[in-house]
Amino acid sequence: MPEIAYLGPPGTFTEQATRLLTADFDAELVPCETVPVALAAVRSGEVLAAGVPVENSVEGSVPATLDALTVDDPLVAVKEAVIPVQFDVFAQPGMTLGEVATVASHPHALAQVRGWLAEALPKADVRAVSSTAAAAAAVADGEYDAAISAPVAGEHYSSLDRLATGIADVRDAVTRFLLLRRPGTLPEPTGADRTSICAVIGDEVGTLSDMLAELSLRGINLSRIESRPVKDHFGHYRFYLDFDGHVADARIGEAMAALQRRCDSVRFLGSYPKADRKPASVRPASSEQAFRNAAEWLAAVRAGRLA
Repeated sequence: MPEIAYLGPPGTFTEQATRLLTADFDAELVPCETVPVALAAVRSGEVLAAGVPVENSVEGSVPATLDALTVDDPLVAVKEAVIPVQFDVFAQPGMTLGEVATVASHPHALAQVRGWLAEALPKADVRAVSSTAAAAAAVADGEYDAAISAPVAGEHYSSLDRLATGIADVRDAVTRFLLLRRPGTLPEPTGADRTSICAVIGDEVGTLSDMLAELSLRGINLSRIESRPVKDHFGHYRFYLDFDGHVADARIGEAMAALQRRCDSVRFLGSYPKADRKPASVRPASSEQAFRNAAEWLAAVRAGRLA
């Protein structure tokens, strides 16, 4: 049976997301301590793929994932999942909310339930730990009274009582996860796809606007852009871009070729179906048919069939 790594320990939202990402085939899920460890297991061939978080609608991107995608051998995303982020409160058996004196969770989780904590557990001592699942494990070991964890943690720590469910200051908070594999055959275009790249550009006037213009001119919807420093070159940045479309699409392929010419480097991070399956709206002049027609016209001119 193939093995799929994920950011552990067991009982986290990443485990929940990786289950969803691999629901269409049998695989054994293997928890890893960090994102780099999970991706290293993919690169070495130890596992088939890895499920990792890439961004949260409240706390933003996951720097460890972005950084790990740009070092060592390339990996590509083949699937994404977006899941709601609402937490459950687990406590030692028989304990009530009023008796909770210490509560633990991951810092990102604590940031997303700060209002709930102030209202429901105003006197509790809040402790930050390495993951939401680690918090549940610590409660099971008697280190803390309660943990704010992903609902799936209840499957791994069944001895704990669930004191509250579905807590979140932002009710519509979500986290996006990617399933990453070694380069190979790409998912087929679906008409509702996302392409991810990482580009490094020179420190010159207009380089960023020139890069973005290559997308705009082709009617490509840029859904996300973020910069991270090039760690060994102060003042230079990697730009992570997500845009609607598949590398097999004529306009996407043309734009990526243009970016390869303009940028110092471009790393392809995958073309994969969007989780919401929502096609991007495209101007008629930027449709796939318009690009195919233009390519056929140019080929005819070059061949001398048209003047």
